[in-house]
Amino acid sequence: MQRYFAKDKVNNKIILLDSDIHHIKKVMRMNINDNIEVIYDKKLYLCKIIDNYDIEIVNEINEDNELNVDVTVAIGMVKEQKFDLILQKLTELGVKEIIPLVMERSIIKLDKSKIDKKVERWNSICKEASEQSKRNIIPKVSLPMTLNELVKLNYDKKLVCSVKQKDNFINKYLQFKDEYVKMIIVIGPEGGVSDKEEEFLNNNDFISVSLGSRVLRVETAAIYVASVINYSCME
Repeated sequence: MQRYFAKDKVNNKIILLDSDIHHIKKVMRMNINDNIEVIYDKKLYLCKIIDNYDIEIVNEINEDNELNVDVTVAIGMVKEQKFDLILQKLTELGVKEIIPLVMERSIIKLDKSKIDKKVERWNSICKEASEQSKRNIIPKVSLPMTLNELVKLNYDKKLVCSVKQKDNFINKYLQFKDEYVKMIIVIGPEGGVSDKEEEFLNNNDFISVSLGSRVLRVETAAIYVASVINYSCME
């Protein structure tokens, strides 16, 4: 069943974005009395399409597909096509927030006059991926940050993916107990995290971890990290 995220709820009616109503009518070609799933305020509702394509709640469904750990992935800026893929896959794999990072080896140069539009587009990609993967929330994509800004954020566990620490495997740090409910993982751009950046992060309580003996592309590293976290949450 198709899932959407509502912008508002008024009594027993759900208010969707105009673009979602268009999707229901023109893309999915749904009809009056067809059912859809709608998330509002992290709650899942079974809804029915009624006259004029208004959306009426049938009942609330007790279902939560979110991970039991709050995961943020901060990732070095890469080219648009790769970043789109990363956003989609991290969303599908349950990440809660994605932070684009401006790093030494990032080849993307930000146009400050267009950044708001980019962030809006990135969040739209996450919305669509959340609907497809049946999530209860849409991950937030923040404005791009520098490492100086990043280290000021508060997390219970802070990791950085390293090609130097080959024996300090990431899975050692994914034993999720009550005291580790909020974590952040830094992944470098193409070329990885520089020695200077890694040292700076280490000096700010980030632990360098290995993803194994092979050097992974940035999009592969992102998918690998999120997949390992998913597996750890199921243990």
